[in-house]
Parts: sequence; structure tokens; C-alpha cells
Amino acid sequence: MPALYTAIATATGEGRAGGRAVSDDGTLDLTLAVPAALGGRGGGTNPEQLFAAGWASCFHSALKTVAAAEKTPLSDSAVVAEIGLVTTESGGFTIEAALHTEISGLDQATAERLVARAHEVCPYSNATRGNIAVRLTTTTDAS
Repeated sequence: MPALYTAIATATGEGRAGGRAVSDDGTLDLTLAVPAALGGRGGGTNPEQLFAAGWASCFHSALKTVAAAEKTPLSDSAVVAEIGLVTTESGGFTIEAALHTEISGLDQATAERLVARAHEVCPYSNATRGNIAVRLTTTTDAS
């Protein structure tokens, strides 16, 4: 099937160590930097933050879509994505993810069912399934 939408971004310069990432429409224009936690200067974003922001927003959209399809109103919800940079045995790198979903106004079982369903339909979840470790947690104000 053809893509419904294609995002285009270009990275230049020194990559994560002072490079720049720009979308083709100019809406995204960021300086990249190695985070202080990795011995860098900080002062810019990094690929892991960009991935976390993309996955959190995509997963939240999937959650809203699933809830609407089930006619379950979501009045207050948020998704926090944590993307960890991990070294591999071969000396390379991979990532791991934790998606924390917070939902108000629903019981725990319903919230967990919606989160599980969102994980089935979210493009980021589908793209990473079986490739990286992903941990899902769900909290509600009924917890």
C-alpha cells in the first residue's frame, strides 16, 4: 500500500554532536547535542528525545482513536515515553522503551485494555515490535 504521508527530515553537521535536523517544510529545525548524561555539553536535543516525543504523541493518538472506536470517552490522558540508549554485546547500540499511560476517569481494567489495543495499532509500536524491549504501564485516578 502507498504511504498515507511521508515525513522528510535531513540531518547535517556532526550528527548528535552538534549537528542539525531540519524538516522539509522548515517546521522542525533543531540543533543536536550529546546530553550531559552521556558526557556531552547538552544544549540541544538528541535522537532519543525526538524518538520519545514521536512515539508518545503517536501512541496518544492511537489511544484516542481506539477509545473513540469503542465509544469510551477520554477526558484526561497523557503518554510519557522513555527511550533508553543501550549498548549491545557487539559494541553497537540499541534502544529500549517504556510507555507510561495516565488516564483519568476510567477503571484500571478498561484503561489497560485501551492501552493494549493502542499498542496494537500505533505505527511506532508496530515498527518496533519484536526489535526492542518495550514496557507498558497504565495508571488511572482509580488506581
